[in-house]
Amino acid sequence: MNVSIVGSGYVGLVTAACLAEHGHRVVCVDQDASKVAAITAGRCPIYEKDLPELVAKHSGGALTATSSLEEAIRESEITLIAVPTPFDGRDIDLSYVATAARQIGQVLRTKDAYHVVVVKSTVVPGTTDKVVGPEVAGASGKAAGTGFGLGMNPEFLSEGAAVEDFMRPDRIVLGGIDERTHDALAGLYRSFAGIPVLRTTNSTAEMIKYGSNALQATMISLANELANICERLDGVDAIEVMRGVHAMKELNVETETGRQAAAITKFLLPGCGFGGSCFPKDLKAITAFGEHLGVKVPILRSVIEVNAGRAVRLVETAENELGNLDGRRIAVLGLAFKPGTDDMREAPSIEIVRELQRRGADVIAFDPVASDEARKVFNGSPPTFAGSVGQAVEQAEAILVVTPWPEFSDLPQMLSGRRPAPVVVDGRRFLKPSSVARYRGIGLTV
Repeated sequence: MNVSIVGSGYVGLVTAACLAEHGHRVVCVDQDASKVAAITAGRCPIYEKDLPELVAKHSGGALTATSSLEEAIRESEITLIAVPTPFDGRDIDLSYVATAARQIGQVLRTKDAYHVVVVKSTVVPGTTDKVVGPEVAGASGKAAGTGFGLGMNPEFLSEGAAVEDFMRPDRIVLGGIDERTHDALAGLYRSFAGIPVLRTTNSTAEMIKYGSNALQATMISLANELANICERLDGVDAIEVMRGVHAMKELNVETETGRQAAAITKFLLPGCGFGGSCFPKDLKAITAFGEHLGVKVPILRSVIEVNAGRAVRLVETAENELGNLDGRRIAVLGLAFKPGTDDMREAPSIEIVRELQRRGADVIAFDPVASDEARKVFNGSPPTFAGSVGQAVEQAEAILVVTPWPEFSDLPQMLSGRRPAPVVVDGRRFLKPSSVARYRGIGLTV
């Protein structure tokens, strides 16, 4: 199929490159000239595992980029909208989605062929039918269902593993207003053999995305709340507790080699909080959306509240060990919200660094790939950025492990024999407690 995608961020570009790999001809539309130039030259403008190789492989062939929406739509039969949907603290901001829909409609006004418009962005239920559809219809002079197709195809991509998630999905959800829309969407995924496909309404597809993220975020906050209890109990390790929970038959799957914990159990582990472009924004958005409908959502509210306290808790742990952080040299290892990406959106490291600074600490930070993005975030009051793990931990009195990058696995060897031994506060339970002289980890006795 000939596909156009509006927006070339994480979702848009990963979708474009993976669809190109599956034999479709895809054009990315973006107003950022630097992104268009990079894709055209075969360079990946974002950091994401395996994505640079796909962009380089298909650029100039099955994958192209342009700033001309009209050109892209005229040469395609289906358009995916993959633009940002930020949360402003009260409501989800649908302005980018509405603008994209209106501009698509303006092009469709003079295009005779039937065209399918699909929302890929995460939007609250009703957006595709009540915002996107009317915008396209108003600008095009055509009716949804007869003049153009209208669908919703949520993404289930984890940054750092987005290409793998797209190429080997656990399910494909196709929202649409009619069978013609469903059939067009199904054409995108015809080569994905053996994957469960759910055809449903647009609003249901939108809600499935929020339901999936809400479940995963709830599991993380549950594990963290249980970890808080474990820290007040002698001889109880939250990791061992979770290992026992993971052994439940309901959380296991049968494999050729026997039973093993299902992949979802990775969310049932304590840590210093979730971040990124999805969980924090989406939990706040669906919570506000529910309350606007007059629905009480105490569980979703508590998930957000539990997560909000994780960053400060890590700093408090360091302060309890050192007595006072004023003037103390503190190393923060890991700035991206998770390994495998340079994404700093809602990263726990942001609040951790700022809280350390509020308490007077001399903060030095290191991340293998996210330092440039972090400099933009901390513009005005940045920490000192180290060029290596060794430089970051040198003379540090406390070391906070925030993102579990593989590069940090050598930390015990770096600290071996060092006197006085710095306290290592492991916010991800990445290291073995016995591997360093002074270890403090999430979920261990205070």
